[in-house]
Amino acid sequence: MKKIKNLEFVENVTARYKNMTFQEFYNQEVAEKLKKELNLKNVMAVPRIIKISINVGAGEAVTNKNVIEKIQEQISTIAGQKSIITKARTSVSAFKIRKGLAIGVKVTLRGKRMYQFLEKMIKIVIPRLKDFRGVSENNIDQNGNLNIGFPEQIIFPEIDFDKIDKIRGLQVTVVTNAKDKEKGKKLFEMLGVPFKK
Repeated sequence: MKKIKNLEFVENVTARYKNMTFQEFYNQEVAEKLKKELNLKNVMAVPRIIKISINVGAGEAVTNKNVIEKIQEQISTIAGQKSIITKARTSVSAFKIRKGLAIGVKVTLRGKRMYQFLEKMIKIVIPRLKDFRGVSENNIDQNGNLNIGFPEQIIFPEIDFDKIDKIRGLQVTVVTNAKDKEKGKKLFEMLGVPFKK
């Protein structure tokens, strides 16, 4: 019953505030409703999004160094912000990885870009997942952060299928200050994340 009420809340607010940015939607609607439902006295205690981290591992970069630049270009396009290359901290002989070798790409979003990416992910990207039946509650960790793995980068509207060299997955982590799973889930439900029933 609570899930139905939350979905109705999101649909009603979406209809009323079509010209509102996602950040304004959180500040003016979601935050106030969360404060009441969670019985919080201080507005600063209301769960909110702190940052979004996008990561891609590139084990193939061990044999093909050019692949990192292609991944970096794609992730920068998806995020709307320049990504950085991550390097191996230690050497692992079994995987032919040397310390300092480029093995991945990451980008961290905050502020306006963070909310823009979150809105796009909830309203466009997640529904485009193949055989999608809702986000599992297990995707939220004990600290209230949402972790979603996307199997293909082509589900993001910015990526042109004809220009990519290979299908690659990516990991998105939405970090909150919720501190526990229940508050984190409540926040994401209010923002419109479709969970499995």
